[in-house]
Amino acid sequence: MTFSAAEKAACCRLVELALNEDLGAVGDVTSEALLAREQRGQAVLLARQPGVLAGMAAAIEVFNRFDVQLPAEARREDGTLVQPGDRLALVQGRMVAILTAERTALNFLQRLSGIATLTHRYVDAVAGLPCQIFDTRKTTPGWRLLEKYAVRCGGGHNHRLGLYDGILVKDNHLAAFAAHTDPVAEAVQILRRKHGAALPLAIEVDTLAQLEAALKVKPDLVLLDNMDLDQLREAVRRRNEKARGVLLEASGGVTLETVRAIAETGVDRISVGALTHSAPALDISLDYLP
Repeated sequence: MTFSAAEKAACCRLVELALNEDLGAVGDVTSEALLAREQRGQAVLLARQPGVLAGMAAAIEVFNRFDVQLPAEARREDGTLVQPGDRLALVQGRMVAILTAERTALNFLQRLSGIATLTHRYVDAVAGLPCQIFDTRKTTPGWRLLEKYAVRCGGGHNHRLGLYDGILVKDNHLAAFAAHTDPVAEAVQILRRKHGAALPLAIEVDTLAQLEAALKVKPDLVLLDNMDLDQLREAVRRRNEKARGVLLEASGGVTLETVRAIAETGVDRISVGALTHSAPALDISLDYLP
């Protein structure tokens, strides 16, 4: 896998910010004092724990942005499983440049690989069932495109990217719309009139009574928020009986321990905010090669 044009542009913006943050006004005072400016060397990016690789293009962008004469050769592709000791990339050039770029490159690679690795664990947990794992908008500000890319590297799927590319009628929308006779039906009517079929339309519910109201208007998807297993099974039964074409997505408090049982209720999708807001970084190092 590799970045789309939009993801590449987002990566370049983040790399510039990250390098400015790390270098400040004077640069790497330690490396520049200890090493001759033209001293050359090489180093490898090394996996220290098993996981799924994501963000290699971001790491290479860091090295290239800092020094165009600093070639970084990827040895593993994004989306591949890696094991401790695997060489992920080789970097050759001025040692001052390599050591100065090291931490920023690793920050991108560790963060995105951590998301891909956690996503892969969730996808594995529901293997064999017709249920897909999705992310949410609970992303690091500014990092959304890259974090959602990492979810795909791990075998997951992307929910809407933002507020602009999908309609989600949430409880607070309906609370603010409560003065209407039939809030759900009237809200959907307005949204369909304005956007037609151009945008997917989802409705969030947290009770079976709300589900009934949602199924009547046949949205593309109903988000089942924080329902227990019995409620999810009943929601699937009612959907199958009354609106078979409507997708059902479970969300709220999903963990690796509970995700398979949720998938076994028959829901089509499970969204997991933890994929992006709680993924631990994958342990990756940069090791100097004499």
